[in-house]
Amino acid sequence: MATFVDHVTLHLRAGHGGNGCVSVRREKFKPLAGPDGGNGGHGGDIVLVADPQVTTLLNYHRGPHRSSDNGGPGMGDHRAGANGEELELPVPVGTVVKDTEGNELIDMSEPGIRYVVAPGGLGGLGNASLATTKRKAPGFALLGTPGIERDVYLELKTVADVALVGYPSAGKSSLIAALSAARPKIADYPFTTLHPNLGVVEAGGNRYTIADVPGLIEGASEGKGLGLEFLRHVERCTALLHVIDTATLDPGRDPLSDLDVILGELAAYPVPEGQKPLLERPQLIALNKIDVPEGRELAEFVRPELEERGYRVFEISSATHEGLRQLSYALAELVEQGRVEAASQPVKERIVIRPKAVDEGGFVVKVEGGSFGNVYRVIGAKPERWVAQTDFANDEAVGFLADRLAKLGVENALFKAGAIAGSTVVIGPGTSIVFDWEPTLTSTAELITAPRGTDARLDGGGRATRNERREDYLARMDAKAAARAELLTERAAGIWQEDGGVDMTRAERDALAEAGAQVETEEKGE
Repeated sequence: MATFVDHVTLHLRAGHGGNGCVSVRREKFKPLAGPDGGNGGHGGDIVLVADPQVTTLLNYHRGPHRSSDNGGPGMGDHRAGANGEELELPVPVGTVVKDTEGNELIDMSEPGIRYVVAPGGLGGLGNASLATTKRKAPGFALLGTPGIERDVYLELKTVADVALVGYPSAGKSSLIAALSAARPKIADYPFTTLHPNLGVVEAGGNRYTIADVPGLIEGASEGKGLGLEFLRHVERCTALLHVIDTATLDPGRDPLSDLDVILGELAAYPVPEGQKPLLERPQLIALNKIDVPEGRELAEFVRPELEERGYRVFEISSATHEGLRQLSYALAELVEQGRVEAASQPVKERIVIRPKAVDEGGFVVKVEGGSFGNVYRVIGAKPERWVAQTDFANDEAVGFLADRLAKLGVENALFKAGAIAGSTVVIGPGTSIVFDWEPTLTSTAELITAPRGTDARLDGGGRATRNERREDYLARMDAKAAARAELLTERAAGIWQEDGGVDMTRAERDALAEAGAQVETEEKGE
């Protein structure tokens, strides 16, 4: 059964917010004393906490599904619902949190760091909070928003000052047991160490940690053996200690070739951006197992050549503790130098404030093609949250949503994107709420597409008023009088004659007769 896990995928579900309450206070002689519905409680957050007492992700390997409590619903008499309890998940120091796409969210490299990985949903407002001077008794309340549901990837990178590197069975576990109080499993077969072991060493008033990690073989940087599992835990170490077996019985191996293979794998492993490459960090060499006569002889033989390469070399024996004191003091010196260098570096900023632009509307409208015409999708935190808070079974709540969207400028943005009355509008990603857009009469003049001075939305098909009918009748009478006068003028000019000199239609003769009768009447009146 596994006892150490350094990478795991968590499936998280934060608590949902509670719904607001619709209630009207009733008192004696006051059946409707005003709204008193309380707000819903907020859902519980899921928080990752860097805990020095935790050394493995084993608990999350066995139980990857975690959820926090939901918020309670609001109640009458202005009683708010209870907030959901926050769920804290302790993780080892050095845990890197990534999303499903591999993007790093946070590096929890220091004890006490807290990170809200899944925020809980917001509680809905009750009708008491929605009351205004114009809407004194709202008959609706807002629903609670759902909590965030997401998957995150946790990757543990051991935080230690010194990493012991070397071939399997080189004596790394024996060395950490001899230098510290750690008691790792020790055996005489390769890959005995399957997970990192940490030990604390005190030397010359300095205290530092050393990490015993799985052995390294040729091709480890390409995934052979436990190479990648090993190299991940070396990224954060200040110094490296090469533990070389001088008493190996494997054919074709010697201290120099072993060192060259290890250096080649360290050089091939890419470290994260901003970190020093592995081969540029301080390194020491420990020629182990000199308690064996052949091992001591070989260590004395290769030591001059290693020193010519620029390494400090120590001949040690984990079994008899020979040379361990000098080695521990040398490691303490390297660690102290690394700490001084790190203290001189500028402090890493952890909080980045990105103010919102002044002209940012908080949403965008995307035009998507569909089988029955364009689909206009509105993407934004506010519109999506407002839709999630709306009870679509309540007409008053739907009208409140329409007012909020109009004030945010969604209608103007839809018009600019080319939407017309009846267009399909979707708010939110995926298969969200679908609307048939009907522009309101209170929208701005940019929505008016009729000729200037008119508005097609205001044209009514109702019955004309008395004044309108009178004006229409007088206009028709004026037109007839003008036509008669024109005919009389043409007759006086000799353009046509009444006896048939000019061919006329029946309508023209009737109009001429009517005009002549009117002229005679006027002459008699004079």
